[in-house]
Amino acid sequence: MSEEASLQFSEREALLFHSEGRPGKIEIVASKPMATQRDLALAYSPGVAVPVQAIADDPATAYDYTAKGNLVAVISNGTAILGLGNLGALASKPVMEGKAVLFKRFADVDSIDIELKTEDVNRFIDAVELMEPSFGGINLEDIKAPECFIIEQALREKMNIPVFHDDQHGTAIICAAGLINACLLTGRKLQDIRVVVNGAGAAAIACTELMKAMGVRHDHVIMCDKTGVIYQGRDDVNQWQSAHAAATDRRTLKEALVGADVFIGLSAAGALKGDMVLEMADAPIIFAMANPVPEILPEEAKTARPDAIIATGRSDYPNQVNNVLGFPFIFRGALDVRATGINDDMKIAAAKAIADLARERVPEEVAVAYGVSHSFGPDYIIPAPFDPRLMEEVPAAVAKAAMDSGVATKPILDMQAYRQSLRARLNPTTSVLTLAYEGARARPKRVLFAEGEEEVVLRAAIAFKEGGYGTPVLVGRDDVRDRLRDLGVNPDDYELHNSRVSPLVPKMVDFVYGRLQRRGYLRRDVERMINQDRNVFGSALLQLGEADAMITGITRTWAESMRQVKRVIDPEAGRTPFGIHIMVGQSHTVFIADTTVNERPTGEQLADFAEQTAQVARRMGHEPRVAMLSYSTFGNPKGAWVDNIREAVAVLDGRQVGFEYEGEMPPDVALNPRQLANYPFARLSGPANILIMPGLQSAHISAKLLRELGGDSVIGPMLIGMEKPVQIAPMTSTASELVTLAVLAAGGIAR
Repeated sequence: MSEEASLQFSEREALLFHSEGRPGKIEIVASKPMATQRDLALAYSPGVAVPVQAIADDPATAYDYTAKGNLVAVISNGTAILGLGNLGALASKPVMEGKAVLFKRFADVDSIDIELKTEDVNRFIDAVELMEPSFGGINLEDIKAPECFIIEQALREKMNIPVFHDDQHGTAIICAAGLINACLLTGRKLQDIRVVVNGAGAAAIACTELMKAMGVRHDHVIMCDKTGVIYQGRDDVNQWQSAHAAATDRRTLKEALVGADVFIGLSAAGALKGDMVLEMADAPIIFAMANPVPEILPEEAKTARPDAIIATGRSDYPNQVNNVLGFPFIFRGALDVRATGINDDMKIAAAKAIADLARERVPEEVAVAYGVSHSFGPDYIIPAPFDPRLMEEVPAAVAKAAMDSGVATKPILDMQAYRQSLRARLNPTTSVLTLAYEGARARPKRVLFAEGEEEVVLRAAIAFKEGGYGTPVLVGRDDVRDRLRDLGVNPDDYELHNSRVSPLVPKMVDFVYGRLQRRGYLRRDVERMINQDRNVFGSALLQLGEADAMITGITRTWAESMRQVKRVIDPEAGRTPFGIHIMVGQSHTVFIADTTVNERPTGEQLADFAEQTAQVARRMGHEPRVAMLSYSTFGNPKGAWVDNIREAVAVLDGRQVGFEYEGEMPPDVALNPRQLANYPFARLSGPANILIMPGLQSAHISAKLLRELGGDSVIGPMLIGMEKPVQIAPMTSTASELVTLAVLAAGGIAR
């Protein structure tokens, strides 16, 4: 039910992820320039006095002059951390930072985590209430019941901004969306269904309350806790549980389930048994949301009742009830209309929007990522968590509900324009990369890690395997097994190829010698090369079909690794290999080519690079706009090094390609709309997102400068145009970066 997946990883890898580089997962970045004394004077004293006075005169202008309108506080006291219990406020900080990251990643909402060192309800309420001027919304998290009910209710009454306890309402909204669709598939109406809720904590009560608000009848719901049915007259329950007490003589979960249409589980692993499922109504609806192990495993439920529709909180089964489908987008919509709260109308609107989305045709990038053509049905009643349409549909529905219910203080006048602004907020590359990871899990491949004696490579291989992305094939000596053991995994679970003793070596020698015998190599040279050079050995393994893709580069320069690989693997027929660096920002992606291979490409080659990079861009969700870069802007100044660029434009003219392109131009004209506007004849409709460099020297320097000085994330270089999927990583790559390249290579985005 939460946003956590069922992936496995070592404790060491989790700690390294949080500690490497800048500790933690978030940082604050200035949104205005801070380069000059004038900038500082405007940002602070004396310039800041002007907006201060404006806000004092009209408090609503705080949303215009500060970050308040896009800022959410994620607040906890650590009394109910994930499934770990009460570990205290400080221990909850990694979770709250993670929540802040999800807000930014999925809905471009800025978020700051706040951990309060108190279990006193009144002190907690007072502390949060005092922070109202700072934030546009409050997301409460990991607070135990029943205190969470008291805290949320009090804050909703005291504060004039949205207050939302995601553990309760996030789960309830996604559960409700799934329930809408499950009822539709089984021909049921909400007002007619009989529901058993197993669990009586915060999430269970929120699910029950939202179901009833949507039309499920109070007398059709039975709630159970670990003791049994919560019935009228039972005196060992709190006021929030007793509000859902049933008038019934049933006393156990098994009795309650007889004839029930729906089971909602927010309790404990194994609480629901197959024989209980047999007693439910035809086509039962089972939401077993305990994590990490549900109340009943889907296969067990299906064995008992093949006609059941089943959802869980896990990502490795269909129909995941995942909070990340809801809370980022609900806050997005609430913030954008400056809502004073998040009411039932807004929650129901979110649930209906999510349900509607599952019934729409699934976008190609989502279908490709999950390896199947998802369509509405028993195994697809809830959208995929990374469906890019969520960012448009859910905030728009929430914003409209806020306006219709009277809690919006800044109504949206043009809803179509608002939808367009939502689509523009996020970079499609981030979604596509996530989808690439999901696709790797759906269609796992064998990826060869050629430098298996390096710790960073072993960590990447472990992450690749335990993430479910495929099977790592390691190249290294036998002591690699000891290193795997030191990293906390069983070495017997990993395939290792040692070039000194591999029975495949004679076959490799025959193959490679057949390629190199007319290039000055003797057979013994080839044998020595295969025995001693991990890249040659690994490439030969790839050629012999022992893996689907290969990753290398940590122990050699990029150029040296490429030379070794090309001894064994040829370029794809009719193509010139080249490299692409991808610069990824919050709302933009720029592809730069060729940054690795060709020193002085011809115009024909530059045109090829443009076409192939455009294909990569489209696979990553972008409409290509290509700029052929130069120091010259359409002939000014004149020079001798622009002929290949002009030739490339002419070649593209002749090919009649289906994307925008222009050149020659420098980067400022290509990327800055104000500069581009000085050339009304230019064929680009907006800033370029593909930069084709005129030569390797400028390309390599630019890519390295941007990696070190730019604020964007950098992917690559990605090697394009080889007959086998091979990626050569920079020598400074982290384990995470190696995994990304491995996934892109295996998944076909980098080809």
